[in-house]
Amino acid sequence: MPRQHMLWGFSEQRWRQLQHQMRVKEERIVELETENAILHLKLAECQERTKRRSREARLCALLRMRQCHQKLQRDVKEFRQSFLVLLQSYQDDFRSCLSDVMAAVQRTQLSLEALQACQSEATHLQQRLQELESRYYLEQQRRRALHNSLVELKGNIRVHCRIRPFLSFDNKLDGSASQNCPTPGEVVHAADDETVLVRCALPGRPTTDKTYSFERVYGPAASQAVVFEDLRPLLISLLDGYNVCIMAYGQTGSGKSYTMLGPHSEDDPTLLSGAREDLGIIPRAAEELFRLISENPSRSPKVDVSIVEIYNNNVFDLLAKDNSTVMSGTKFQMVSTQEGRSEVPRLTCRAVTSAVEFVGLIHRGVKLRVQHPTLVHKNSSRSHLMVTATLTTASSLGSTAPQSSGASPQKKAGAGNWWITPPPASSPHAVPVDSADPPGQALARLQLVDLAGSECAAVSGVTGSALKETSFINRSLAALADVLGALSEHRDHIPYRNSKLTHLLQDSIGGDAKLLMILCVSPGQKHMAETLRGLTFGARARQAERRAPRRRPPSPQMQKPGVGLAGSRAPS
Repeated sequence: MPRQHMLWGFSEQRWRQLQHQMRVKEERIVELETENAILHLKLAECQERTKRRSREARLCALLRMRQCHQKLQRDVKEFRQSFLVLLQSYQDDFRSCLSDVMAAVQRTQLSLEALQACQSEATHLQQRLQELESRYYLEQQRRRALHNSLVELKGNIRVHCRIRPFLSFDNKLDGSASQNCPTPGEVVHAADDETVLVRCALPGRPTTDKTYSFERVYGPAASQAVVFEDLRPLLISLLDGYNVCIMAYGQTGSGKSYTMLGPHSEDDPTLLSGAREDLGIIPRAAEELFRLISENPSRSPKVDVSIVEIYNNNVFDLLAKDNSTVMSGTKFQMVSTQEGRSEVPRLTCRAVTSAVEFVGLIHRGVKLRVQHPTLVHKNSSRSHLMVTATLTTASSLGSTAPQSSGASPQKKAGAGNWWITPPPASSPHAVPVDSADPPGQALARLQLVDLAGSECAAVSGVTGSALKETSFINRSLAALADVLGALSEHRDHIPYRNSKLTHLLQDSIGGDAKLLMILCVSPGQKHMAETLRGLTFGARARQAERRAPRRRPPSPQMQKPGVGLAGSRAPS
């Protein structure tokens, strides 16, 4: 029983506990249901608020989209209006351009017809031009023939005489003036354009007049330009293919260097130290040469220049790079080829393309020239200055012209078969290029020579080395007189090799080369003896009429660099 009571009691207690737990759980369930109901209410409220906000957002978006749509409609309308305006403008422009194109097409058709007419006219003019070129060439050949005939009629060797003005120092030299002279101390006058009058008044003897005739006589008032004008035609002969030499001969102080180079300045001893009207023959010849060359640029020859001085019968190269030798330039020896030509091996030769370059080289050479003062002239040149310009050009290969029986054969390519473009017509003086030269090559040489002054040692007062210089100068000038005398007497042997001066001038004092000697004389009584000797020399030179020369083919070395006076080059 007690055991049963215990179990019952335990069960009842357990039942109470369980019942209590059940009440607690029911209470908890009620609480949870209450909370759930509250949450459902809140959820419903949130859902209501969310729906309300979503509707508001959609309404705002719809409003914005509507506004955007309205704006886009306005933009489309404006764009359409702009498009219509632009389209109208383009249509107007298109119609205008189309009208212009049609007008241009019409003009093109008219221009095409005019072009065809012009082409026909151009063809006709081209034919006329070819005919005129052929006639021009023939006229040029006739002109060349007439020109050189005129030059030859005047003489291949011509002598002009120039009397320098009576200067202040001449009065100092002249102890007494001749009262028979219109100007005190003047005894030499230009009687006319071809006659020199010398009034000889010696003590105890009656006054006598001597006259000398030359191709041209220049009085003291004659300008440098007047002197040059008379020798300008020789440059045409040069371009026609003839060797040309222009030299000044006379006593020291007679105006040779002034005639050839121009005024001398102690501060600037160059060719351009004076006014332009005082320019000498050499710078004027350089300008005229390149002016003539520029007239036919399609056939412009190459111009090479060499400058030498002959001092004490030795040849010195004034353009050599090494100017530190004892004398003013590099000394060279002369050789003679089998054909008889005079050459100076390894002589410096510079190519020039303008008169400025030409004169610049001469400036350089003149500064190295030997000069010493004497009683006659304070800047006396003690050497012969020789400037050589060689013209070389290439013509069409195989182009030759028939040789005339009357052409002088000394000069190669005698008159210009390279200067004028030869059409298929014969030339009265043209000859084929010598076989010794490369095809299409032709040479012409211009030599411009300022000789040293002849002088009497007693008058110049030189001694020592200057006296030796005077001896060499006078001997070389005597050799030049011998050559001219041999030519005037038509000797078989011409003594060219008696002096380096005549040896170098051999090609210019022989054959059909043109030689012009300007005899410069002083007008004063003091220099009467030298003046008479110079005038006698000039009169003798005039008598050197040439026979028909025999052609000597030019040396092949004339065309090679480093050999020959005319076409030599400095070693590289």
